[in-house]
Amino acid sequence: MFSVLNLQSLLGLLVIVVACWGLSENRRAFPWRLALGAVALQAALVAVLFGIPGSDVVLTAITSAVDGLTRASAVGAQFVFGYLAGGSQPYSVENPPALFTFAFNVLPMILVISALSALLWHWKILKWITLGFGLLFQRTMGLGGASALAVAANIFLGMVESPIVIRAYLDKLTRSELFLMMVVGLATVAGSTMVAYAAILAPVMTNAAGHVLVASIVSAPAGVLLARIMIPERAGEGGAVADYGSALRYDSAIDAIVKGTADGLMVVLNISAVLIVFVALMALINVMLGGFWLFDGPVTIERLLGWVFMPVAWLSGVEWAEAGKAGWLLGVKLTQTEFRAFIELGAVPAGEMSERTRMLMTYALCGFANIGSVGITVTGLSVLMPERREEVLGMVWKALFAGFLATLMTAAIVGAMPATMFR
Repeated sequence: MFSVLNLQSLLGLLVIVVACWGLSENRRAFPWRLALGAVALQAALVAVLFGIPGSDVVLTAITSAVDGLTRASAVGAQFVFGYLAGGSQPYSVENPPALFTFAFNVLPMILVISALSALLWHWKILKWITLGFGLLFQRTMGLGGASALAVAANIFLGMVESPIVIRAYLDKLTRSELFLMMVVGLATVAGSTMVAYAAILAPVMTNAAGHVLVASIVSAPAGVLLARIMIPERAGEGGAVADYGSALRYDSAIDAIVKGTADGLMVVLNISAVLIVFVALMALINVMLGGFWLFDGPVTIERLLGWVFMPVAWLSGVEWAEAGKAGWLLGVKLTQTEFRAFIELGAVPAGEMSERTRMLMTYALCGFANIGSVGITVTGLSVLMPERREEVLGMVWKALFAGFLATLMTAAIVGAMPATMFR
């Protein structure tokens, strides 16, 4: 049964599309068929993954798999870091929750998942899943083979790793296809970080792993649509045909594990460095604003962004009473990465936020669209295609805007669907 909140989410969906259309390079070339197809595909994916009989069994299996990976990662981390990673404590512990540290409890998980993803790719399991999604996007959204494969790869790989899958076709991509690849990369997350997000939310959210996985899958069509609205494909261009071969290859299972671990280490180092720098920069700005007071407290960048994003959060389907907290989380994601935002969301006690708001924020936060990722995108693509670096620089901020709105569009799609589907 539909409610006012469902209609509220539908309004948010319309506002997001109109906002991107307002910044379009060709407003007359609005992709009506793609718009209807993308929304229908998103709704269908959510319905299939949550609404069909037996879907709860699949979600439970996903949650169990994440729990198993979390425990296995903890064993490896405790072997190296000992009590710092939750191992046997050498002293009496009065506050067990305080033992949780991001560096020792979350980041090691990324190493394990990165190595496992490389192994599954070498065994062609992840590759065939990616190909399946690639064909789905090619048939339902009219993407060229190379673009469809890049979009599918972004669901499971990082925004820098996925272009490697179509490295042979990068020089053939049109401006619109290149922009599309950038937007989808910012709108989705990597498999190595999905598990970390799920582990952070698991204590306060039912089926956290299932929601995080669905968020990354469903945000891909949203990214495609918004990218096509902002930079439409010109008639007669695009559609680079890919044979679905890949430049991403490993010589053996051991080679996959070793290289996957090395790639994961780079991800861990990047995440650590970006978090340290951006959290520190936000703290520095707050120190500079510390002398100003507004209403009942000092002015901080978090409070300011919370007010700015309040209507944005409301349009995604959040009740106005919780829009302030939700808007603050969106601001944290944009400035301090989605990792910090997920940590803050997981720290909100179950009784202090409604299940609907927590679920919608999980979808809205689940994407790499933050200021730090702008630098990562430019650096990664500049290495793969140095001759198009200026083109990438000219589109990256537009891509950030579209990628940020793509996750909000996904939240709005979920918010517009019957609440009974997610019980």
